Amino acid sequence: MEKLNKYIDHTLLEPNATQEQIDKVIAEAKKYQFASVCVNPFWVKYVSEKLQGTKINTVTVIGFPLGATTTETKVFEATQAVANGADECDMVQNIGAFLSEDYDVVLKDEKAVVEAVHSKGKKVKVILENCFLNSQQIKKACLIAEKSGADFVKTSTGFAKYGARAEDVKIMAATVGTKMGIKAAGGIHTKADACQMIASGATRLGASASLKIIKES
Repeated sequence: MEKLNKYIDHTLLEPNATQEQIDKVIAEAKKYQFASVCVNPFWVKYVSEKLQGTKINTVTVIGFPLGATTTETKVFEATQAVANGADECDMVQNIGAFLSEDYDVVLKDEKAVVEAVHSKGKKVKVILENCFLNSQQIKKACLIAEKSGADFVKTSTGFAKYGARAEDVKIMAATVGTKMGIKAAGGIHTKADACQMIASGATRLGASASLKIIKES
């Protein structure tokens, strides 16, 4: 297994995050060499500039946390984020459209963002928000994300009823295999949580408790 720190997107997505807190997250990411710093779009340019000269990526969120903005809005948001220095965009699928079984709408939404971001050589993760889905729906959502060309499927925003669950990660891994990355996010607070997600198939972890996890390692 790769060192645990290399799995972690060190995350601060709280709406009340201050510049001082963002600076703290950046410093922690540099000290522990996390895979990335994940922040809201407003902070992307600032974080990207602060991470210049490191191997740490800048990650942001698109259509967050509801997934219910228009496709055009998501594309604009993602395009601007990449222009500001984002290496990866974690977009929320259109959950309402998916649950309405408007799968063509969901696919077109994701594909539009993927094409915009891939055109700049950057990556996209699709957040499924598994707490709203049953096992068959998780499989279906994974297959749509795969068809869209996205690079990862992701369990959750961390802002809904619950976050990552090992059983959901296993379904995602069984569905997309090694064709896509799998990001587990939300509720990962300990080294045991992190290792369980990786054992279940996660190739990336989104965590705000990154320091606690690493210090247990």
